[in-house]
Amino acid sequence: MRRIAISVAATSMSVMLAGCGVLNATGSSDDASPTKGNDITVGLLLPEKANTRYEQFDYPIFKKKVESLTDKQGKVEYANAEADAGKQASQLQKMVDDEVDVIVLDAVDAHSIAEGVQKAKDAGIPVIAYDRLAEGPIDAYISFDNELVGEVQGRSLLGALGEDLSITDNVVMMNGSSTDPNAKQFKAGALSELKGKVTIAKSYDTKDWKPENAQANMAEAIAAIGAGNIDAVYSANDGMAGGIVQALKAAGVTELPPITGQDAELAAVQRILAGEQYMSVYKSYPEEAESAAEMAVAKVQGRDIQFDAQTRDRVDSPTNKDIPAQLVPVVELTKENIADTVVADGIYGVSDICTAKYKAACAAIGLK
Repeated sequence: MRRIAISVAATSMSVMLAGCGVLNATGSSDDASPTKGNDITVGLLLPEKANTRYEQFDYPIFKKKVESLTDKQGKVEYANAEADAGKQASQLQKMVDDEVDVIVLDAVDAHSIAEGVQKAKDAGIPVIAYDRLAEGPIDAYISFDNELVGEVQGRSLLGALGEDLSITDNVVMMNGSSTDPNAKQFKAGALSELKGKVTIAKSYDTKDWKPENAQANMAEAIAAIGAGNIDAVYSANDGMAGGIVQALKAAGVTELPPITGQDAELAAVQRILAGEQYMSVYKSYPEEAESAAEMAVAKVQGRDIQFDAQTRDRVDSPTNKDIPAQLVPVVELTKENIADTVVADGIYGVSDICTAKYKAACAAIGLK
């Protein structure tokens, strides 16, 4: 067993189930849900659509896995909050009113949703935090090792700056939303690598993770520092990296500085090919979504041995301690390993990536 706090870095690991006996076993627990059959309803609440991963990967993968685990008798009640915390609170309340069997929640605002989590708990509905650790009486948590994500981004950025790395190198930090606990962890992980090695010339917490807000922030940084004085940009995700690139180009920058990202969005993979973005962090959405579905079904069906096998880590939120958790590993994505990551895992086909605009770049790295 391993413990981490929301503000403390952890070493990533993946929990694998062994043996069909575990999959069919049941156990006992003081707070276990009553055993149910396959005719269950799983509520899935995702936070926004600006990041393409949620609609393109998380939801369909999660839904398919629930169906396969329940012999196609289980169903998923899905809602996306479109970055609106109030809207998500209403969506959560609806699921409580609809008496779904379990809720998987990726919170827009981890703090404000705590009241809704408590209402679900009072109604006897387990809540599993997905990707972001919500406050309140969460039954379990599944995500990637978020501080490790920031560390990977920070180390990659330093590597991109090369042997001439100096404390005088100016880095702009474009962090995620202040309402997202993951953003705080990404930032902490990145700073653990960057502090003392470069100068953080400007740092922004980007409202709602929106690319247009990142673009506006970057324009402000360019005006304050000067485009020619920016040596690298830490971007917490790919969507914001796209906005950063637009701001730099609008300022007349033709040779872009190294820019990080996260999520391995298709547009980011293509920017990496074209040399407009240095790297992204690839996170296996199939592994996270499928594990979350397994966790949810096991919880509501009272399969405690299976549930415990999937949640061998422990995390602390600002409101609750010792939350059962699973942390999924991450991979640095650069031009060199596109074929071995997103293509090999079936996230994108070569034809998706190597459109007419990028055919020459694909040929240059042997991607075909």
